[in-house]
Amino acid sequence: MILVLSLAIAAAVLFVLLRLLPGDPANALVSVGADPEQIAAARRQVGSDLPLVQQFFQFVSSLARFDLGTSFVSRTSVAADIADRLTVTVPLTLMAFALAVVISVPLGIIAAVKADRWYGAAISVVSQLGIAVPVFWVGILLVALFAVNLRIFPSGGFPASGWADPAAALRALALPTLTIAIVMGASMLRYVRSATQDVVDSDYLRTARALGSGFAEALARHGLRNGAVPVISILGIELATTFLGAVVVERVFTLPGLGSMLLLGIEQRDYPNVQGVLLVTTLVVLVVGFLTDIIQRLVDPRLRYSRRGDGK
Repeated sequence: MILVLSLAIAAAVLFVLLRLLPGDPANALVSVGADPEQIAAARRQVGSDLPLVQQFFQFVSSLARFDLGTSFVSRTSVAADIADRLTVTVPLTLMAFALAVVISVPLGIIAAVKADRWYGAAISVVSQLGIAVPVFWVGILLVALFAVNLRIFPSGGFPASGWADPAAALRALALPTLTIAIVMGASMLRYVRSATQDVVDSDYLRTARALGSGFAEALARHGLRNGAVPVISILGIELATTFLGAVVVERVFTLPGLGSMLLLGIEQRDYPNVQGVLLVTTLVVLVVGFLTDIIQRLVDPRLRYSRRGDGK
């Protein structure tokens, strides 16, 4: 219920904010110097001649039918366009997130456990640098190295055959995936290190060691579950952030994903396209947050009991 209500509020806010922008979307359909009759016809075509309240109710009724509308410019289904572009954005997001987890979790644990060693400190310093570097700058550096100099991967674009040629598709997504994974991995590493450090300094871990358990055994048996709860929360946030970051990186690598669709829609004032992409993005963020909460309760039963106690 909360998920549906949040999405409904987001849809209403998006509708209002887009209509507050200066200009008329009908201008995208007419040429410079169009006469008033042509402009009026274009406004009727896109529906901007209707009162704002009537436009809103049409928008809501379409959403109730799971209809995201039709593009003002291309006259194609927005839902179909989004579904087609998700075949690029979703694999890019999942591969980048998986690679970021593989990088950040073990290195974050090492940075916390071996904080007194030079390599533990080095990992922490490198992660701070990774956080400070803009994602598009990392993408440009990787293109210069692997595409321009070494010519191992393409500098951008996506094969016209799509996933019919998996090898070509994976090569096209290799540099964008690495770009996102480097930046997101650096951010995740910091949180993993902090959560692990809290576990290492905890009383229950010292008690387990005092009872005869080795450090590795005590950490595995008593520390991982307690440390996993905040890490899972951060991973959920980072997964949603990775999806949003993919939208930006797609522009750098000229990928035909949601990013290019959103920016083109903004340039052309194509309200249905912009609304559709932002609604799908909002839905992804809300669903990820919902699933993260469920996983946290499964990992730590104390959260379930505390929620029940709060409800009494």
